[in-house]
Amino acid sequence: MTTTTYAVLSEDLTKDFGTVHALRGLDLAVPEGSVCGLLGPNGAGKTTAVRILATLTRPTGGRAVVAGHDVVRDPVAVRRAIGVTGQYASVDGDLTGRENLRLFARLTGLRGRAGRARADELLGRCGLEEAADRTAGTYSGGMRRRLDLAAGLLTRPRVLFLDEPTTGLDPASREHIWTEVRALADAGTTVLLTTQYLEEADRLADDIVLIDGGRAATTGTPAALKARIGARAEVTVGAPEALAGAAVVLDQLTGGRPVLDEERLTAGVTVLDPAVTLPRIIRRLDAAGVAVTDASLRPPTLEEVFLRLTSTAATTTPPTQEHAA
Repeated sequence: MTTTTYAVLSEDLTKDFGTVHALRGLDLAVPEGSVCGLLGPNGAGKTTAVRILATLTRPTGGRAVVAGHDVVRDPVAVRRAIGVTGQYASVDGDLTGRENLRLFARLTGLRGRAGRARADELLGRCGLEEAADRTAGTYSGGMRRRLDLAAGLLTRPRVLFLDEPTTGLDPASREHIWTEVRALADAGTTVLLTTQYLEEADRLADDIVLIDGGRAATTGTPAALKARIGARAEVTVGAPEALAGAAVVLDQLTGGRPVLDEERLTAGVTVLDPAVTLPRIIRRLDAAGVAVTDASLRPPTLEEVFLRLTSTAATTTPPTQEHAA
């Protein structure tokens, strides 16, 4: 295993909680300066993986290296290189935003003028400058999450773990977090992100690891994963008797099995060949004398990828539970 290219690496990582197998041989390879999205159904092992990589839980087996340091043999060095933002804001509601960050700075060894300056810098960077001297208990959920993110950035981490960073936030607050995460990656920080929001992964992640049953079921860029399940072509005809002709054309073009909806007068099919374009479909229908009132060809959403691939993985991977974390 090399550690020169990847900020996070794991090989055959396992974790058992009694009879519950939370991880069953997880392999990860996250390039430096990238955003990696960990997706998976509840109980897939995402949070367990993050806790092991952040040295909060010891693995049962396998090996993991973060920022060039083994998480079991050299956990102190790992902690010096990482930042962690969990699912729930860990700020003290009785302290002001500024006091919270200065306290976190002292706890991480950043003291005196340097700690105060770094806290003030991050308050501005995360859009909290005007609210810096209000108690965190008066902050909105989005503001508390931004303050929590600022705390995770105090030490300028090489690797930042974000576990469900925008859960429960309104769209504007979520957008603010997304902008900051993308800026961090552009500046060289490696971000490992777990999320239930598929739009979030689509917007932020350079690569996605779909975890199911404690293993990496599939890995790839958002575009590559979408290409695996293909686009969706659908045509609407003007009369029921035209459905059969539309199905023949779509079958010939794609090699798939069109699904007919006699009530809506539609024929739909998955398109895996990028050469099959909407104009080509329309020309072939016209040449076959099939009159259509509407036609569309749209790429799959990441949600469709998620549902398709986790469903496939579930048929080959025993179900598991993630530990209470």
